[in-house]
Amino acid sequence: MLHVRVISPADRTDEVLRIAIDSPAVVNVLKLPGAAHAPAGDLVEFDVAREAANGVLGALRDLGLKETGGITVEQLDLSISSAAEKAEEDAPGDPDDAVVWDELVARTSSETRLTWAFLAFLALATQIAAIGALLDQPILIVGAMVLGPEFGPVAAICFGVMSRRAALVGTAARTLVAGFTAAVLITMACATAGRLLGWIEPAMLDDRPLTDFIIHPDRWSFIVALLAGIAGILSMTAGKSSTLVGVFISVTTVPAAGNLAVAVPLGHWNEVSASLIQLGVNLAGMLIAGTLTLLVQRALWSRYGLRGGPGAGQGRPPEEAAGVTRAGRADRTTRPPPPGRRHLRHPRPAAPAGRGSPARRPPPSSTDAH
Repeated sequence: MLHVRVISPADRTDEVLRIAIDSPAVVNVLKLPGAAHAPAGDLVEFDVAREAANGVLGALRDLGLKETGGITVEQLDLSISSAAEKAEEDAPGDPDDAVVWDELVARTSSETRLTWAFLAFLALATQIAAIGALLDQPILIVGAMVLGPEFGPVAAICFGVMSRRAALVGTAARTLVAGFTAAVLITMACATAGRLLGWIEPAMLDDRPLTDFIIHPDRWSFIVALLAGIAGILSMTAGKSSTLVGVFISVTTVPAAGNLAVAVPLGHWNEVSASLIQLGVNLAGMLIAGTLTLLVQRALWSRYGLRGGPGAGQGRPPEEAAGVTRAGRADRTTRPPPPGRRHLRHPRPAAPAGRGSPARRPPPSSTDAH
């Protein structure tokens, strides 16, 4: 389940409530009039099943709340509620299979920024990989793979291609190229200093049976990159960040960059081209597989997502779902009335027995007694 907090202008609050109430996947709706001060407005909170979040968020966005209020979404790790369980049953699919496009947009956008932290992590990972190549130590190669942050921009490029966002693709590509360039140059400078000091020598790259896979790209390198790209995108869309570690260990991007950085100062020019090919093969495999995975997910959710209401835009990214979902269009027959609130059809009062006699009232039903 996801918890949604909405700050809404007072004149939009009824529409926000209607969006929430009309969705069979929304529960625990709360309204606090005048609770928000900056920006001023009402506060509306509710829980929504992850599978139906796209439609609800799309309808809220159509109200212009991004400009006049605010929409905040949080992941709920635990919800003890029968109503919440019923909402997840009514929502299409399974939470692990749902793609919350707004969440993916926010995450990929943040991953495209060229920050000092990104450069530091990538440079450190490249240097560890370079040392692993010099010492022929696979454990250092694995550590460098885990530390490398390069999959974030790769995922952003995949999403940008799928959603046709050229600006996002360009920004992520620049971050990726600049990051690897800086990491290789820093590691190359350190390797050059190490050779001048006599700490490393060309013979260290001659015989290394445990790590020579770095300079031998083949069809299996591309296949592993394809599988890693699929796994990486699925882990991001399902919110399973722990599985990303396996993705990092699978690909040979950082090790290839590290091997390239030490091959140049040590004069192993044949390994320079092999490292570049290995780096390109792995990046290409992840980009192709990641983009195709997102396209398949969008197609599946567009076809099998919740229809007829806020969930109608379920399978589309925010910019494509805009204008498709509207408030107040849900099929209310899919949501039974909550317990204790039965819709009763009361019988008409009986006709008067005679002139001046009071009308005979029908006997109260067991439900009316409540």
